[in-house]
Amino acid sequence: MMRDTSLDVAVVGMAARLPGPSDFRQWWDGIVEGQTFLASIPRDDLLRRGVPAHHVDDPDYVPVHGVLEGVDRFDNDFFRISPREAERMDPQHRLALEVAWQALEDAGVRPNGGALRTGVFASSTGSTYLRWILARQQPDPGAMDDLIHGTEPDFLASRISYKLGLTGPAMAVQTACSSSLVAVHLAVQSLINGDCEQAVVVATGMNYPQAGYIHLPGGVQSRTGRLRPFDSEADGVVGGSGAACVVLRLLSDVNDDEVEPHGVILGTAINNDGSGKAGYYAPSLEGQERAIREAIHTADIDASTLGYLQMHGTGTSVGDPLEWSAASSALTAEGAVPGQIAVGAVKANVGHLDACAGLASLVTTLTVLKTGTVPPIAGFRELNPLIADPTSPLFVPDEATPWTAAEPRRAGISAFGIGGTNAHVIVEAARRSPETAEAPRSDSTDGPLVLPVSAASAVALTRTTEALADWLDAEKPALAEVARTLVTGRAELNHRRAVVASTVQEAASLLRRRPDEAPQPTTTPPLIFAFPGQGAQRPGMAKAYQQVLPGFSAALDSVLQALPLPLRDRVSRALNDSEFPADQLDQTDLAQPAVFCLQVAAVSALRELGVKPSAVLGHSLGELAAATAAGVLDVGAAVAFVVERGKAMQACPPGRMLALACSESQARELIAGTELEIAAVNGPEACVVAGTEEEIRLLSERVDAGTFQRVLRTTRGFHSRLVDPALDALRDAVSGLTNLPATCVFASGLRAGVSEVGEVPDPVTWVDAARSEVRFGDALAALAVRFPGAVAVEIGPGRPLASLLEAADLRTAALGSPKPETSELALRTGLLDLWAGGYPVALADLTPPARAVHLPAYPFAGPRHVPQVAADAPIITTAAASTGTPATGAAEAGQPAEPVMTDPATLVQTSWRELFGHENLTDSTDFFDAGGDSLLITRLVRKLNQALGIRIPVRDLLRARTLSGHVTVVAEALQKQN
Repeated sequence: MMRDTSLDVAVVGMAARLPGPSDFRQWWDGIVEGQTFLASIPRDDLLRRGVPAHHVDDPDYVPVHGVLEGVDRFDNDFFRISPREAERMDPQHRLALEVAWQALEDAGVRPNGGALRTGVFASSTGSTYLRWILARQQPDPGAMDDLIHGTEPDFLASRISYKLGLTGPAMAVQTACSSSLVAVHLAVQSLINGDCEQAVVVATGMNYPQAGYIHLPGGVQSRTGRLRPFDSEADGVVGGSGAACVVLRLLSDVNDDEVEPHGVILGTAINNDGSGKAGYYAPSLEGQERAIREAIHTADIDASTLGYLQMHGTGTSVGDPLEWSAASSALTAEGAVPGQIAVGAVKANVGHLDACAGLASLVTTLTVLKTGTVPPIAGFRELNPLIADPTSPLFVPDEATPWTAAEPRRAGISAFGIGGTNAHVIVEAARRSPETAEAPRSDSTDGPLVLPVSAASAVALTRTTEALADWLDAEKPALAEVARTLVTGRAELNHRRAVVASTVQEAASLLRRRPDEAPQPTTTPPLIFAFPGQGAQRPGMAKAYQQVLPGFSAALDSVLQALPLPLRDRVSRALNDSEFPADQLDQTDLAQPAVFCLQVAAVSALRELGVKPSAVLGHSLGELAAATAAGVLDVGAAVAFVVERGKAMQACPPGRMLALACSESQARELIAGTELEIAAVNGPEACVVAGTEEEIRLLSERVDAGTFQRVLRTTRGFHSRLVDPALDALRDAVSGLTNLPATCVFASGLRAGVSEVGEVPDPVTWVDAARSEVRFGDALAALAVRFPGAVAVEIGPGRPLASLLEAADLRTAALGSPKPETSELALRTGLLDLWAGGYPVALADLTPPARAVHLPAYPFAGPRHVPQVAADAPIITTAAASTGTPATGAAEAGQPAEPVMTDPATLVQTSWRELFGHENLTDSTDFFDAGGDSLLITRLVRKLNQALGIRIPVRDLLRARTLSGHVTVVAEALQKQN
């Protein structure tokens, strides 16, 4: 009979920081080799960590712990937490935030995306960090609030939900050693009941400081400092530190294009021993057996299908025999046979992680199922004779062995808490759908792919790209899957980099290249669309846009519909056919509508992609495209006018145009005494002259050899007397145009300054623009003043305006290339450059469908955060605490200060530094961006009021927000007081 899989839950994401190597692959290799990661801590280190010397020197002190490196480091800026607040957070809370983010990334989900209703089920060990601080310091009431909220388990889940934008249930789950496996059970139930669509189960276990312990004869802690579950020499438990997180979803909700699950949860069960045992701290055989059997029933399986059991395995004289007996009895009753199920106990490797123990066991078990390798129990030599039973279905592997049990691979995980709350989970190896299982992995693609990477800092960005490059080299994945995951499954952070690649090898190589170092702007600069005119057209110039820009084809078809039928076909062929005769396309009556239609369609597609300008400008014909992009001209009416413009100018006498790298005054000297005219002044050293072909030839011969010159690809002398015959036709055509209010800033060479949003240009402008000299340089200069630091995007074939834009001190993002064969790459790269610059480019629309994959996690490596009290500060005595006398090195106990008149700026700056722990504050620093909130601002008000002896309204500081604003509020309050 087939089991019902509708309630199965997939483990789609996973992250862990456990004692041992930080790289999970290396950590797993150590597990397979049977290594123990318990460390003996030197005496000097223990003293530096604040362990009292009389403890360290006690003959019963055991200086062993499963040490987790780097627990004092936390990327507080990443989570918009001030240094002061971070310092008052238990390292467990910091670790939980980081592993929760990493697990969501591993699940192929944007941690701050909010697409799924996500619940958080969090467990942590009681805060010895808080106790350590309070033993040495008497915080003021405000600091005490911070400490409580930053250390108590009650606030962990809701803090994660708040910082990651998760809107499902958020709850603390605290049942001692079984906490995190109980949290898994509750998360599964929440998913099944519809309380959430996705569940984050996160747990941390850590004492502060990480140190050894005093062995008590007859106690549960090991005298030897070795944790040897089920071994004949087992003598107790050893503590460890760690953090782990899993992301769960109903298996039926996981689509084939999402990440392959790490495994599947088939059933869970929890219970409590009740009073039927020797004492509160004692385990219960009946309670444990009942939990295991209930989980098997919930999973709707037979125990004969199980091949592995991750035991609670504390290595204690009472716990081990009882757990072995309970598991043997339960599994036998449910169909297991002698010697069927291999036993594991990861505590032997990393120590007992307390509230995190269950998740550490789950992560280990899922890896067993995924790899098909059953590791030994570290340090195991001989089975405890008290549990040796040839009829038991359990056995301890003495070395790593391949999976030989039933398929599909199934396993159980147990966690039993002090006080009697028991939990058991049944898991199964993930099975890929037939379609994805049979599909060969290939590095071939339909074309170049975009690979975006982002981080919260420049250093983290470097680490992220290096880690991804190494992973690509090692895994050789399907590049389309990597691209899709990076685009849809990663948050878009402020520091960005992206590459375009066609193969895994190319991607890894590009990621390893050092990018040009440029300061990351604090805000996204304004974006300018720049439209070239006639002259850069080439056959097939729309092909790159067709291939890269979604929405372009439909937009182009729509624009082409406004053309008269014979011309429509010619323009369409000229735009899409690289073999179209170039000399035909150079004719004005075809070139102008072709370039214009391309530009208008490109703007439409870019807008759909999220790329929108703050301002536009155009060169000659490009001014009409710019006006259309600004909403000044209706597309249909503008197309009709461009068609008439092209026809009228085609009917004009032939002419030529010569570009010169010289000033306007030099150009006028060169043409003095001739009928040549200045057609365009594109910049301080860039002019264009127009006239007949013979006039241009003679001028070209007179120009000094050191002056750059280039004959443009035109057959008419635009913006000169040679187009005068077209003006009457243009005046007739412009009568059909109605200019509309501009929707963005519009710069034109026909007027000084810029046209602001809402302005309506005179339609006669478009006739004047055809005859007057193009003052493109003036328009550029006006925009550079209006939008300093702006980025210009050239829209059209090639990059004819690039040098002019850069000469005007505008940064450019190139969407085109002068070489047709590199046009697609240039367009993709240009769009990625915009994204890397902070612009909202919808990269998902540029990425082909593919299955998401598990990629390397974000490499958190923040600064150190330690309590503001010396590790060797004396312990506060009862007498000192009762009299309110602080110990040496302790903070004042929050006694009201006498009013002290001081400089407002100094007082506010000092207060901000004390509250935030920031040193690099500026006048424009925002209180809330720096990590402040409504609670912290009330403490700021209290500080200021006490220091100044006045009352400053909270609402005034809430409105002011910035440091300089707060200084102004305080100064004005003092003036009123005086």
